[in-house]
Amino acid sequence: MTMQSTVEIEAMPEQPQWARELRESARARFDKIGYPSTADERWRFTNVDAITRIEWAADGPTSDDINLDPFQIPDLDAALAVFIDGQLRADLSDLSGLGEGVVCEPLIEALSRTGVADRLGAQSATLTDGFTALNDASFGSGLYIEVQEGFAAHRPIHVLSLATSGDTPIAAHPRNLIVAGKNARVQVIEHYNAVSDEIVNLNNAVTEVFADEDAFVEHYLLERESERGYNISTLFIRQGARSVVHSHTVLLGGAIVRNNVVPTLAGEKAHCLINGLYVAHNEQHLDNQMRVRHAAPNCESRQYYKGIMNDKSRGVFTGRIIVDKAGQGTDAIQTNRNMLLSDDARVNARPQLEIYADDVKCTHGATTGRVDDEAVFYFRSRGLSEEVARAMLIYAFAAEGFDRMQLAPVRRLLAAEMIAKLPRAEGLSIEV
Repeated sequence: MTMQSTVEIEAMPEQPQWARELRESARARFDKIGYPSTADERWRFTNVDAITRIEWAADGPTSDDINLDPFQIPDLDAALAVFIDGQLRADLSDLSGLGEGVVCEPLIEALSRTGVADRLGAQSATLTDGFTALNDASFGSGLYIEVQEGFAAHRPIHVLSLATSGDTPIAAHPRNLIVAGKNARVQVIEHYNAVSDEIVNLNNAVTEVFADEDAFVEHYLLERESERGYNISTLFIRQGARSVVHSHTVLLGGAIVRNNVVPTLAGEKAHCLINGLYVAHNEQHLDNQMRVRHAAPNCESRQYYKGIMNDKSRGVFTGRIIVDKAGQGTDAIQTNRNMLLSDDARVNARPQLEIYADDVKCTHGATTGRVDDEAVFYFRSRGLSEEVARAMLIYAFAAEGFDRMQLAPVRRLLAAEMIAKLPRAEGLSIEV
């Protein structure tokens, strides 16, 4: 049964004809397919009824007196774009210092730029998914980031989306378009947070990345929202020859979170790293869906995802590697490892291969277990308490993925958050 939208669509200001047509066709697509249900194999383990029952508004009362200090990343020298309840706050943002050859501006102001019409929606329209269609129909807030051929952004770009409205449940549809020209470099951090644990909000975000020949793009998704909030994030990536894209995802908050990463390696010798950690407790539900397509020869992809589940939380990992007939010489690795900290926690892991070429090297696997009792015994024999020993082992399990991140301030922030979540771990001294 198709469910009707309970999301108020925000009116868009004057727009080019192509943008109007994109929104209208997406709205028709959403009206046809509705929100996903567990009858859809891709959403088999994630029930979104809790989201569809809420009457979401496009905007609501927000506070002008906002202290951003608790939501900054310490010691990170970055350009900053601040979105409050889905709306860009220019007075809180600072997009200076990015250097020559870099464009970073509100997406709505970039619609008339050359090439935007050809790229915006080019990847998202390929995914038959109600939330993605809803974003296509509702986009307005978000950034257009372009690094021209041969240039590099001098600073990372920190996109902070902060939920503040406690009176009205607000649905935001962030939309970012990132274009790295030939031999260009850029680092972007999408960061979702809330001012309190009582905020009920929805972020339904879509980011499209285009990495041309020899480009380097590092993208971070940090999800640290209220455990009463909801986040559906989809990252599309299209890579040219010899390009390198790193995707890092860390999910810590949210009642229901869905993280989609959809790279297409379209140029020969492209390399893609997908690195993720999801940590849940209470009754959180964190769902990760990877779909990596090798569409060109001699490409390399690496997927490393880890989950830590406690209490009655639920984790989901579905990783699919698709190798087209043209993807001869593919080298792909996919691993998913999960740690359960309670008898009631659950993880559903589904590694998948779909191969149409005959000269490939692909491996995949998933493991789920508990803290190693023998390792705990070894640490206790060295004088540590059982609680501290377990905390150290859990931290070591989680922290392996931090080493793959280039931005040291992000690594330090995540290390501190992990230590704060672990009992009796306050005294751990960690170098990252």
